[in-house]
Amino acid sequence: MMIPFDPSRPFDLVLLGRAAIDFNPVDYFQTLAESTTFKKYLGGSPANIAVGLARLGKKCGFFCRVSDDRFGDYVTAEFAREGVDTSRVRRCTNGEKLGLTFTEILTPDESSILMYRNDIADLALEPGDIDETYIAGAKALLISGTSLAQSPSREAALKAAALARKTNTPIIFDIDYRPYNWVSRDETAIYYSRVAEAADVILGSREEFDLTESLLGLDGTDQTSAAHWQAKNAKIVVIKHGKQGSTAYTGGESFSIKPFPVKALKSFGGGDGYASSFLYGLLEGWEIMDCLELGSASASLLVGAHGCSCFMPTLEEVRAYIAKCKAEYGEMVARS
Repeated sequence: MMIPFDPSRPFDLVLLGRAAIDFNPVDYFQTLAESTTFKKYLGGSPANIAVGLARLGKKCGFFCRVSDDRFGDYVTAEFAREGVDTSRVRRCTNGEKLGLTFTEILTPDESSILMYRNDIADLALEPGDIDETYIAGAKALLISGTSLAQSPSREAALKAAALARKTNTPIIFDIDYRPYNWVSRDETAIYYSRVAEAADVILGSREEFDLTESLLGLDGTDQTSAAHWQAKNAKIVVIKHGKQGSTAYTGGESFSIKPFPVKALKSFGGGDGYASSFLYGLLEGWEIMDCLELGSASASLLVGAHGCSCFMPTLEEVRAYIAKCKAEYGEMVARS
């Protein structure tokens, strides 16, 4: 096993980052201006990943701030219903509100996201909200890059990373770039690279790696990115290329996977399904190709679903989907 997960720790993963609310149109294939009816879901990339792992049978905890209102009630209740520990979910005290995400589904391949993120609850997470005991009780810590966009959440994330290193807790960095709340590309690169240097696992798209590395003078190739971060601390670097698939780099080797065939409904949400299932395999000690296959299958299921968190699959559902695809398209349907 490349990552030394401590089996004695009660939490499989503790995540840090945003919990939000998604409003996805029921009358899709129309613009936001034309849509009139929306369905509400728990959202935010790390929140989706936490739910995904919980449905796969893993025990997750979460560091976040939520609004002190009915929407905060909703997010906390959804976490609890899915089996995600809420003991470190704090209420805001200065009127900050949960982020709202309105999605526009124009075609299965063309979607957009409109986020409301002013005076936002998740970026009100404070260093005082982060405690060593909780991190030391986790097999790994996941930091979502959005948490680094603004203070005091930025300092809370950096404190969590420092405590993870202190307690020998592997760090997973999900780059998760959203342009909202960031001041400049340089600022983003400075803070992303700081966490990436400490991370044992880094997950991101090619574009997100380019942003993280924009001050480093690298040549923008996957091989150079992987070599750079593995020379720091990373054991596994996963670089995603959308419909072209993804590649995991581990100690001089590379392993690639393609998307599974699916009739897509939307073009977002797949990354969170991918991350939760890939990390499940990693926590189970699977071979990297098996982790990638489970992640790719879960991603395909998510782009074919109306929402994200509520549609995270169980292990049985992902395995059944993989078996169905292989029976129809061949054993190597997704393996490069």
